[in-house]
Amino acid sequence: QLQLVESGGGLVQPGGSLRLSCAASGFTLDYYAIGWFRQAPGKEREGVSCISRSGGSTNYADSVKGRFTISRDNAKNTVYLQMNSLKPGDTAVYYCAASWATMPQAVPLDALYFNSWGRGTQVTVSS
Repeated sequence: QLQLVESGGGLVQPGGSLRLSCAASGFTLDYYAIGWFRQAPGKEREGVSCISRSGGSTNYADSVKGRFTISRDNAKNTVYLQMNSLKPGDTAVYYCAASWATMPQAVPLDALYFNSWGRGTQVTVSS
């Protein structure tokens, strides 16, 4: 079982920034495309961003394009999500997940493509 641990969440004011980290334990992260998802209270889980195994391909939900940046440091076995210009609507629990898919490009932002999930980190954007 792959273990993923998210960190970096917290309370931030609108317009602020946070960087989330997704660290892998017990396996080599660079074998997997990694995605970030979020779920707000009363809402369905939403795909936020994904990065391919090599890091050469990424995709983003329209709601975060231009504000969020996904990256990976395979030497540190970690994937990051830099979140800038945060809005109250970004408030959610953020999860990272590893994909079973072996395609070279970033995996579609659909939970069906991911089969190993972290426990999440809370992000709250409020004044």
